[in-house]
Amino acid sequence: MSHDDGHGHGHSHLHGHGLTGGWGAWLHDGVLRGVLAGVVAAAIATVIALVVLWPTGVGQQTAIENADAIGLASERLSATVEEVNDRECVTSTPEDPQNCRSLTLIVHEGPEAGSLIALAEINLTYDRSVPDLSVGDEVIVGYEDSTNFYFYADRDRRGSLTLLALLFGVVVVALGRLRGMLALVAMATTLVVLVGFVAPSALDGNDPLLVSVVAAAAIAFVSLYLTHGFSPTTTVALAGTLLALVLTLALSWSFFEFAEFTGLATEEAIVLPFVSENIDLRALLLGGAIIGTLGALDDVTVTQVSTVAELRYRSPQLSTPELVASGIRVGRDHIASTVNTLLLAYAGASMPLLLLFAVSNQSLPMVANSELIAVEIVRTLCGSIGLVAAVPITTALAAAILRPESELAVAATEIPSTNAVESAPEPVPESEPAAESAPEPERPEPRWEDFAPREDG
Repeated sequence: MSHDDGHGHGHSHLHGHGLTGGWGAWLHDGVLRGVLAGVVAAAIATVIALVVLWPTGVGQQTAIENADAIGLASERLSATVEEVNDRECVTSTPEDPQNCRSLTLIVHEGPEAGSLIALAEINLTYDRSVPDLSVGDEVIVGYEDSTNFYFYADRDRRGSLTLLALLFGVVVVALGRLRGMLALVAMATTLVVLVGFVAPSALDGNDPLLVSVVAAAAIAFVSLYLTHGFSPTTTVALAGTLLALVLTLALSWSFFEFAEFTGLATEEAIVLPFVSENIDLRALLLGGAIIGTLGALDDVTVTQVSTVAELRYRSPQLSTPELVASGIRVGRDHIASTVNTLLLAYAGASMPLLLLFAVSNQSLPMVANSELIAVEIVRTLCGSIGLVAAVPITTALAAAILRPESELAVAATEIPSTNAVESAPEPVPESEPAAESAPEPERPEPRWEDFAPREDG
């Protein structure tokens, strides 16, 4: 449905969640131009930062060499279990009986590919990380070239993970079609940014917080525009996402400083300084908090812009304050569930840790005071504040653009027409009465088909 405004561009409702006017409206709306200018400036800054901070690979190579020197790095090779023997350990005594497991494998990679190898016996009494293995099981073994030593590393799960990834891709594309395919491309781009830029750049000695902020901005640009299309709707949502990220960054940085985190609460953090001497662990933690918040932010902002656009479409005469209030009311339920989602995501990833604290016989405030838990609390609460703030920020931006028809009509009369000759009404002959203006067509009621994926994606 389209209504010509008399100035060479129309207002259209883009499949239930688009901003009116399309890109042509950017030329005539001051708020839209301001949002666009801010987004363009952020895009330019992101590109420049990506170029400046792009990893050289020197730091990563040095870290690999350091990890190899202290015995952290080793090759991973695929193998198949050929024989499993459980018996008493060689070091077992009547006073201290111990059970051991010996594995014979066929290794499929490395210098002895195709050969049988025997692993050193594994003490099942003290090492509970080895699962029950049977002949024919696919496993991964570690190999240290300097000593020609093989050891059990893990089961080979690559086949099941590949199958799950393919199933995920089929489901997303089947339901989302072109939009789903673009979402998969956005997900792949996110992985490339995290693995190919964030980690190597931080290992190069760049500030992990700055690297994470630049990565978050790049991911936001790519994922939002790829998934939701290059449109004013997405641009306003992107502006709201970036503003909420800035707020989250300011809050997280303040409370990380106030809580005086060291960044050394995990085993990985203790090992990292030996691998890369120049890495700032506190900045690394803070950067992780920013990237972790981004995933929920874009969902909130896109939903809010779509909600405000739909409200304006259904109620063209609704005033801007009323539109903002209505949009925020709708966003409250979304925020409530999203905040709880963040808490459950962090808690679910730390279930073993929660069990250990449950048996530590410490009070809840004392458990929360430990850095390992306190970091997650600060991440969750600061990220949640950013999510809550994203609702009024994005709603206000969208409402400022989607003004009532009365305000748009006044603004339109102030814009000089560039095609006055073409748009001038034809004179009505005196002998014929002027035709009555056509009645405003009724807006169609929602149909089930409106919620189904479109053929064009």
